[in-house]
Amino acid sequence: MRDITVFSGSAHPELAAEICSHLGTPLHPVRIKRFANDCLEVQLQANCRERDVFLIQPLVPPVQENLVELLLMLDAARGASAARTTVVMPHFSYARSDKKDAPRISIGARLVADILATAGADRVLTMTLHSPQVHGFFSVPVDHLHALRELAAHFRRYDLSNTVVVSPDLGNAKEAAAFARLLGTEVAMGAKQRFSDDRVTIGSVIGDVAGKDVIVLDDEIAKGTTVIELLERLRERGVRSVRIACTHGVFAAGALDRLGEQPDVEEIVCTNTVPLPDLKPDTKLHVLSIAPVLAEAMRRIHDGESVSALFDAS
Repeated sequence: MRDITVFSGSAHPELAAEICSHLGTPLHPVRIKRFANDCLEVQLQANCRERDVFLIQPLVPPVQENLVELLLMLDAARGASAARTTVVMPHFSYARSDKKDAPRISIGARLVADILATAGADRVLTMTLHSPQVHGFFSVPVDHLHALRELAAHFRRYDLSNTVVVSPDLGNAKEAAAFARLLGTEVAMGAKQRFSDDRVTIGSVIGDVAGKDVIVLDDEIAKGTTVIELLERLRERGVRSVRIACTHGVFAAGALDRLGEQPDVEEIVCTNTVPLPDLKPDTKLHVLSIAPVLAEAMRRIHDGESVSALFDAS
């Protein structure tokens, strides 16, 4: 793959290196310099002229710092006469800002999508957006992957004869239903109402969960507030066991410890779309790699093949 050139920002270099290992292509260095006035300067340290350039950078904390790095890498690639520049953004954290649900509120997902295109993105490759409509905020083509196959492969190791997949809210119900089909299980969901970033209530659980082994599926776990509230409702309904699964394990503000301390939680499963903290020896967390599917999607984009065909057998 001589005419593909891959760079990574500082957000998640381990994932970028793993992707390049699967592609069989080098991960080229990026020099990031900070001026005395705190401004950043980026230099891509490999030839980009008429190359198919891929920039790997999830938007993870510090989100604003990593976003500016990505914008500067896009500008550098465009200035270096790249033939096409694809942003590989495994986690688009601004996707949570996707609607006008209060007066005079910003819609960050749309704004950041516009900024990426203005900076020089010709294409975006991302995974498990917070809501499907965010795909439409971009004015450039978007390949929207999911990690349901990887998660399903993990859970198929267990006896699923008494299992139900539970979505914490109606917004994630379609993804939970697709996941339940992959596992051959029933699906249920919570009726959630959000009052603030860290205050939610789940009034009821729709579906039969009594005496069941439950897999709670969410797209992202940040503070874990929603999942912990859901666990209370599931206990009230007498579930037998709980496992938790998500694509983006942000685990902010001690969320992983709080979830791990729940006595009925047997396992927490996430992917490596975001960098994870150093784990304790007795952690309940199991991390799955999505590097192979991202690498295959990048290969297909480069070769002009269908990316959606990756999921035809799902």
